[in-house]
Amino acid sequence: MNPFGNKRYNSYNEYFKRTFGQRVQKVSIDAGFTCPNRDGSKGTGGCTYCNNDAFNPSYCQPAKPVEIQINEGIEFHKIRYRRALKYLAYFQTYSNTYAPLEQLKPLYSQALAHPDVVGLVIGTRPDCIDEKKLDFFSSLAGKHYLVIEYGIESTRNKTLELINRGHTYQESVEAIRKTAALGIRTGAHLIFGLPGETRSEMLSQVDEISSLPLTTIKFHQLQIVRNTLMAKQFQENPEQFNLFTLDEYLDFIVRFVEKLNPGIVIERFSGEVPPGFLISKPWAELRADQVALKIEHEMEARDTWQGKYYQKDRNSK
Repeated sequence: MNPFGNKRYNSYNEYFKRTFGQRVQKVSIDAGFTCPNRDGSKGTGGCTYCNNDAFNPSYCQPAKPVEIQINEGIEFHKIRYRRALKYLAYFQTYSNTYAPLEQLKPLYSQALAHPDVVGLVIGTRPDCIDEKKLDFFSSLAGKHYLVIEYGIESTRNKTLELINRGHTYQESVEAIRKTAALGIRTGAHLIFGLPGETRSEMLSQVDEISSLPLTTIKFHQLQIVRNTLMAKQFQENPEQFNLFTLDEYLDFIVRFVEKLNPGIVIERFSGEVPPGFLISKPWAELRADQVALKIEHEMEARDTWQGKYYQKDRNSK
């Protein structure tokens, strides 16, 4: 029996209503960070699929103070979406804990000082966190809403090496467990369709993911973005890629979600990149909310829901 009422999954919007009692919107911030697989400490070039310009809003410019970016972000969202009453400052671009703690604190403090900001969402990598930073985040989490989002991308180390992540899946697991153990909400990203992974291998990741102490999760279908190494690889060897059609993705994601731990909040089912940035455009005309609606309709047609086939004992580790 579906435990989610009108929804078929643990919805991010409903989670916010439960948590805040009102609509809350994230406002992106570019604080000028980089990543260890970009600056040479673990590699260069960054992740092979990554072009931050493809998802970074125009108002996000690291030369602007955090407060200005928040104000401009709020105005941006007033035009694109209906106005929210409160906002979360989303440190999104690159790895937002990749600096000494004393350099990080003022950035987070500036965001939390904004009268319309009720919390932080901090996107980072598992190799850009340490005990000292986690202790600080734990103290913040006791006073404010806080989520640390980790880019897992895949549970297969061979894939992570292929896309130049510069860390292992085991490092992600360790960071997520340490973060959650301190009472800090944790989020994660997964990309489906990365080269070298079969659909069966992608689907099998659900057991590993379900065993993690995650608060939220984002799913992205692989999209080939211009001005990336992966775009070059795709153009030279397209046979190495097996991109999802829309119908294939609907079928896959429904089968994944019905095995997913129902306690994990699904923030999004698919990624969204402006069509002008894309080399591959199998269903680029659809926005993420339109894809989500199609997924819900598919779940209704199959009379299934998140966690319908989840087996807690099998996923407990």
